[in-house]
Amino acid sequence: MTQIFDNPADFADEALDGFVAANRGYVARVDGGVVRSTEIPAGQVALVVGGGSGHYPAFAGLVGPGLAAASACGNMFASPAAGQVYRVAKAANAGGGVLLSYGNYAGDVLHFGQAQLRLNAEGIQTRTVLVTDDIASAPLDQIEKRRGIAGDLTVFKIAGAAAEAGLNLDDVEQLAIRTNYRTRSLGVAFDGCTLPGADGPLFSVPAGQMSLGLGIHGEPGISEHPMPTASELADLLVTKLLADKPHDAGDRVVAIVNGLGTVKYDELFLLFGKIEMLLLGAGLTVVEPECGELVTSLDMSGLSLTLLWLDDELEQYWAAPADTPAFRKGNLAPRRARQLAAAGAEVASAVERPTPAAAELGRQAVAVLRQVRDVVVEHEEELGQLDAIAGDGDHGIGMRRGVDAAVTAAEKAAAADGGASPAHVLTTAGEAWSERAGGTSGALWGSAIIAAGLALGNRESYSGGDAGATVSAFVDAITELGKAELGDKTMVDALVPFRDSFLAAVDAGTSVAASLAAAAEAATAAADGTSGLRPLKGRARPLAEKSLGHPDPGAVSFALIATRISTHTETSDTVTRPANSEPSEQGARA
Repeated sequence: MTQIFDNPADFADEALDGFVAANRGYVARVDGGVVRSTEIPAGQVALVVGGGSGHYPAFAGLVGPGLAAASACGNMFASPAAGQVYRVAKAANAGGGVLLSYGNYAGDVLHFGQAQLRLNAEGIQTRTVLVTDDIASAPLDQIEKRRGIAGDLTVFKIAGAAAEAGLNLDDVEQLAIRTNYRTRSLGVAFDGCTLPGADGPLFSVPAGQMSLGLGIHGEPGISEHPMPTASELADLLVTKLLADKPHDAGDRVVAIVNGLGTVKYDELFLLFGKIEMLLLGAGLTVVEPECGELVTSLDMSGLSLTLLWLDDELEQYWAAPADTPAFRKGNLAPRRARQLAAAGAEVASAVERPTPAAAELGRQAVAVLRQVRDVVVEHEEELGQLDAIAGDGDHGIGMRRGVDAAVTAAEKAAAADGGASPAHVLTTAGEAWSERAGGTSGALWGSAIIAAGLALGNRESYSGGDAGATVSAFVDAITELGKAELGDKTMVDALVPFRDSFLAAVDAGTSVAASLAAAAEAATAAADGTSGLRPLKGRARPLAEKSLGHPDPGAVSFALIATRISTHTETSDTVTRPANSEPSEQGARA
């Protein structure tokens, strides 16, 4: 159990601050993560890695010459926000372009993808290589759906060495893609990990059993097996990985035995010895292996085996020197300290003065966000437990962090002299939600709230028709960004019925409040209905059997929020006039 902390909500940030304090010769703190504190040659490709905290040495521990230029660091097991990735990459850019590389998880894909679009729009050439090494998370013919676990290290190491050698962005990217394709991993767990402040692990393994195919975010394995001997475990891991080898595999491999937090070095060494004998018996030559804690999961009791099938070029870069806080190989000449520009004060952008109707609706938007916060706080633990069944258990805390930040930002915006329009209030709130929550839900909720604000704008008056357009904008932002469809067992399964019910009621002339009530009922029924679905998206997909019989946490949280907003609207002074009525002064507050 993680025991050393003050406030669990601050654990990730404070741990990162302490890591920087202990490693100032390697890294410097920037908003969103860390960058090298030593010089990066002008024109060199900047490899920017990252993901959620809780995996040290990944990801910040791999920043240094010969490896990564920077790491974007999210909250515990949650993706860094798009803004964090963008700022870290900007600080790392040395003029040769940026290669983003990270594990294939939905939240990371969304946030890093948004940052890549922004960097490219500013003229910083940016590419992405996803790590997809975990053979348990999808079959070989769907390799692009696999998640990244300890294979992160092989991709990062070879890409970082290629950048250090002066290769251009195209060549570094291609080497990273080839390394990823030639990397395979499989992990096992003997017990789950515990998030700071939690009173129990995210999952448990029955006594005498082992969980096969775990993830690094506290996800349980896909199947349970009787606890094997060390020789049996070595045979299981090697056999399954060799059966999944790349089509152009040679006979030279890097073998990495990785401890996930609690299994310590003597045990790892014992297992590695047995694995090496099996690999040699299969006619393979083991090249510069690694054995230790390389990609952890807090205090998880478990380990993984990674194999990278080498070619001559990949072997050259795997063997190249590197010097980081957590990974060192060979010798590199000392580097001069880098002069990082001091963070300047942000220049406030001009904000359009709100109309009286918009200022009133901006204040009501704050009130609605407070209601969202209240319902999230009320159900935070329940949502986390639901998410832990087939995920990483962070949905409740992620939603809490996001909505807390959104309310604070919205209150500040609405407190300006003359108030603020719903466009400004909700855009500010959405950016704060995305930034603070991280993860998939952070990206989706942040984007959707911004889209809703932009749909409301800064008008002279508002009606039920504007409410319909706002709901549509909210839903469209989530479906277009997340790419989920009905039946995928995501928030979309509750979201689309909510929208359809709301629009049908509003179009029929029903009041906004009554339309919201009907839509909330539809969302709740649809969320309950996800219990019978198999997840086709997100971290729960590899654990579909565990998810059956339980509703999707994203759908449940949306339904709870929709119901609370509906109740708030019925009991507040917001308008309940039919959408086809002429707007009045009261109607401006619809």
